[in-house]
Amino acid sequence: MNRVIEDALSLLSEGFSITLPVDGNSMLPFIIGGRESVILATARPSELHRGMVVLAWVEQRRYVLHRIEKITGNKVTLMGDGNLSGREHCTLDDVKAIATHVVDASKKKHDLYTPWRCRAWELWCLLLPVRRYLLAIMKMFGVKRK
Repeated sequence: MNRVIEDALSLLSEGFSITLPVDGNSMLPFIIGGRESVILATARPSELHRGMVVLAWVEQRRYVLHRIEKITGNKVTLMGDGNLSGREHCTLDDVKAIATHVVDASKKKHDLYTPWRCRAWELWCLLLPVRRYLLAIMKMFGVKRK
């Protein structure tokens, strides 16, 4: 899988738009793995900020598509929206791409950073202590990977 991502990043650096399918549940409820894809743009360290969904090379061993929780100097802390506690760490240079849009199952493109989505994510952060229960309810009602 890393080779596919490396090839995608190479195309991205040449100015191409890249759509990458998402797998897994770590970005629930905002990105549904197995159903949705993300559109990636080149990451410029000066543009990065809390709340951005990024593709990053973490802990020198794997790529993740997670959200920036905080940036301290050159250090970036990431956490998937669907994660309950796990965080990843990397440097600004390890952030390889920014997800700009999510593409749903019907191929409709949605901006990831509309005011509504940003407010919803901030609320989701506040709900971290009860996120486990909310995710379980969502999965019971079909908001999960197919």
